[in-house]
Amino acid sequence: MPKLIRITTVPISLKLLLAGQMKFMREQGWDLLMVSADGRELPKVIKEEGVRHEVIPFTRKITPFQDLKCLWQLYQLIKKEQPDIVHTHTPKAGLLGMIAAKLAGVKVRIHTLAGIPFMAAEGGKKSLLEKMEKITYSYATEVWPNSNGLKNFVVENDLCPSEKLTVIGRGSSNGVDLDKFNRGVLKENHLVAATMRILPGEDDFIILSVGRLVRDKGIQELVDAFLSSKIVGKSKLVLLGSFEQDLNPLSPETIKIIIDHPRIVQIDWSDHVAHYLALADVLVHPSHREGFPNVLLEAGAMQLPVICSDIIGNTDLITQQKTGLIFPVKDVAVLKEAMEFAFVKRDKMTQMAMTLYDEVVSNYNRPQVHQEIFERYQTLLGAVSPSE
Repeated sequence: MPKLIRITTVPISLKLLLAGQMKFMREQGWDLLMVSADGRELPKVIKEEGVRHEVIPFTRKITPFQDLKCLWQLYQLIKKEQPDIVHTHTPKAGLLGMIAAKLAGVKVRIHTLAGIPFMAAEGGKKSLLEKMEKITYSYATEVWPNSNGLKNFVVENDLCPSEKLTVIGRGSSNGVDLDKFNRGVLKENHLVAATMRILPGEDDFIILSVGRLVRDKGIQELVDAFLSSKIVGKSKLVLLGSFEQDLNPLSPETIKIIIDHPRIVQIDWSDHVAHYLALADVLVHPSHREGFPNVLLEAGAMQLPVICSDIIGNTDLITQQKTGLIFPVKDVAVLKEAMEFAFVKRDKMTQMAMTLYDEVVSNYNRPQVHQEIFERYQTLLGAVSPSE
């Protein structure tokens, strides 16, 4: 049977970004191994996917000595396992995984590209991150941008030969689980628990943002737009995500506002995102950079109106005034106006949400995406294997 190794930097990526993929490939008769750093998510991931896991102590920061150690451990692991395919996700795992797989003689080396860190970086760090991306692509035999917008960016910036680039289906790394993100299957106790955390007033308009609370997710602009809006006294801003102070942190002033303001609710990460989407009136996704954002697919599946920034990934799914509202990235004034529009024009927002729902159901159902990935694997293996 073919052997496949999937590598991410941290295990939460296996849990959230690739849920069900390893199980699907195992059910096709493949031998699989997952690789990531250690983390509390691992027992649940291993149980749900039914696949072996090996720990490599990756860091998300630039740590040269630790990275070299991880590269050597990866090389030894891949050499021992002799996989037919190595498939990496996330920047650090991609860089080290592609180099190690090449050195170990793996013929099919795939890196999925779900956002490019240097797009939001500045100065010397931007240049370094760009070089690391190019190295990753050079060691891969295929690069899979998870949106057509991201593919075009790679080509336009001469980061990788176009013949290496493949977008699976209509985009997205994993599609959306329509059995989970479905208003008809929500559990009453989880809805009650989410409501108790938000504590909305009877007529409060609930504005939801889902994701890490860091600068390049646009949280600063979202908070500023909310506080300056005409609807702040009639709304609650719910930030579903944890503060991250290691990489790209928010300013202390913004953090203080989030913690102290009576109209802002911050909730550390929950496994019941669908229940918060069900309680919200609009999802705002103001990120500075994306590949193909899962949260927009999830909102679409939940028939929740969307406001998002005009960046690659967001605009691969959302069409202005058709499936959602789009504002110029980092533009606080236009974001404020969009939220005020959503408050007043609720029928129009609902209409756009239903159009988005139809598009998500038609093109991004998770089993459909898994099948397209599997078929691409088979094509690649057929191209490098003898015909006997």
